[in-house]
Amino acid sequence: MLDEKGKNLGSEEFAAILGRWRDDGMRECRFVIGAADGHSDDERASADLLLSFGKATWPHLLARAMLMEQLFRATAILAGHPYHRAG
Repeated sequence: MLDEKGKNLGSEEFAAILGRWRDDGMRECRFVIGAADGHSDDERASADLLLSFGKATWPHLLARAMLMEQLFRATAILAGHPYHRAG
């Protein structure tokens, strides 16, 4: 769940979480972007991961593009491609 109160993860940390989920047999994951007022406390409590793209407010289309970029980057990292920010 994308949420301003979530963890601000680097690309390698995000990839590691997705890799663990994959290796543990998680069949699917869904990413939820909140409405204008964000998520309720109950919704946050039900999430497996609260992910933040920082304290700033992002338009939904930009948040989706940023998420897609991070998913692409995580896939590349998990496939063993060199990550230019590693180290």
